[in-house]
Amino acid sequence: MKNLLLIPLFLMCFMIGHSQQKATSNKSKWVDLAATAGSSKGSVAASYVYAWKTGKRQRWEIGLGARLTSAFGEKIDFITAPAKLSRSNTVPFLIVFAGQKTENWDTLTVQRPFTNSLNLTANFGYNFSSKWKAGFNIDLIGFAFGRKSSAILTSNGVTRTESEAKPAVFNALLTGDLDYGNLNSEFFLQHHFNDLWSVRAVYQFIFTEYKTTNIKQVAPDGTMVDRFRNKANNLGLGVSYSL
Repeated sequence: MKNLLLIPLFLMCFMIGHSQQKATSNKSKWVDLAATAGSSKGSVAASYVYAWKTGKRQRWEIGLGARLTSAFGEKIDFITAPAKLSRSNTVPFLIVFAGQKTENWDTLTVQRPFTNSLNLTANFGYNFSSKWKAGFNIDLIGFAFGRKSSAILTSNGVTRTESEAKPAVFNALLTGDLDYGNLNSEFFLQHHFNDLWSVRAVYQFIFTEYKTTNIKQVAPDGTMVDRFRNKANNLGLGVSYSL
């Protein structure tokens, strides 16, 4: 686990070491290392972003990037993931405002969850000045790997033991509980110390997902349930280096 946690740091150092030139005036590139923490859980993430400045004063930024996020915790609860079971409607985007059908929720308590997700990201920002920027980024699609763990499934007051729960492999942003897999998103406020270095205050919303291996449930509508999701709101800090 300690070796895996070093992956984001090695990735950031690799990209810094191989950068050869500064971005042009209407483009920007950077690498970033962020760490966040919440109740019994946390994450570290390394990312690379290539962005274009736009607008009359070129204060807006829009870009694409890649991010490796490692999320970990201890005895974390994951709830039933399929949207048609967990939410009152499944219309894309509108699902964010749908009611929660808690009566359909089962809980998978994963003893030692640890996931690593590598995703394509969308990145947005606004430069208030040469020193201050605010922005938002979100994972779009990718894949994940991580540690298998024992878990306890609680359904209608009955508990069963899952000996080998594992992270969901495929990640996709489909809006709200339609999402699949392990996805990271951040709101941030950034301060630039100089042309190269900056620091960010981060508010993170992160999905992590585990699947059962030996326990398969069938919902009344015939849905096979083996996916369970944890949603976390964390706070943290990030350090960025401009290329």
